[in-house]
Amino acid sequence: MQRKSLNVSAKTVDDAIAKGLAQIGLSRDQVDIQIVKEGRRGVFGIGAEDAQIIITERDVEPVAPPPPPPETTMPETAEVADEPPIEVTDESVEPVAEVVSAETESESPEVVETTADEETVDDSPTPTDVETCGITYLTDLLDNMGIQAEVTSRLGTDLVDEGESPPLVFDITGKDLGILIGRRNATLRSLQYIMRLSVNKATGNRKPVLVDVESYRVRRRQSLQQLAIQMADQAIKKRRRVVLESMSAYERRIIHVTLRDHKSVRTKSIGGNDNRKVTIIPK
Repeated sequence: MQRKSLNVSAKTVDDAIAKGLAQIGLSRDQVDIQIVKEGRRGVFGIGAEDAQIIITERDVEPVAPPPPPPETTMPETAEVADEPPIEVTDESVEPVAEVVSAETESESPEVVETTADEETVDDSPTPTDVETCGITYLTDLLDNMGIQAEVTSRLGTDLVDEGESPPLVFDITGKDLGILIGRRNATLRSLQYIMRLSVNKATGNRKPVLVDVESYRVRRRQSLQQLAIQMADQAIKKRRRVVLESMSAYERRIIHVTLRDHKSVRTKSIGGNDNRKVTIIPK
């Protein structure tokens, strides 16, 4: 049987591994990973290179069939021991594509075939299903990583603007959790990505869910709002445009929304792909 193999590129090695596992449909212990290029940030986006890995499915050793039983006649009333059940884990479930939009995608309801002797059960996911699935998945993941932390859920009213629907947020709290955030919150984004895959597959949920570590997202949002106001004042004072560092789409939106009603400046995103930046321009 031919093994699956993929060449994957991303901003960091961790991002490339998460992306490759999602594409190949296998868990971490089912593949071999070769790091081709570590990747680098560059200076002001110049000379930046993506990390590159090769992810290959591991060989599975064939299991020899058991020897045939001795030819003895068993009584017709002899009982045959039940085979142990097959345990289905998250790793055996094929992941689905991550949902990154804040809007809910419409999806036709799944049709479940039932016989005349079966009752029709409503499998529509409820908020409790999503919360339970997310908390269980993250708790098990942290335990396997050897990290002592608590996972709770809440509505992220402090992460949206007035009039917007708050997402479901899974808060991770504990001591020394910087490892879960990573440089430029790359680890946190990967953690959220794999958690979404699990919740989406298990519940069919397509509503936005977020993972936060020690209120990092709340603090980052407040910091970006303050930065937007300070840089707007600087643009007005010097009568010249101010270009901010490259940011994710989520963080750029915070800058745009903070300054959208400003009387003296306007904002515009420039650049392409992972190097898009917000420009603050005096009117």
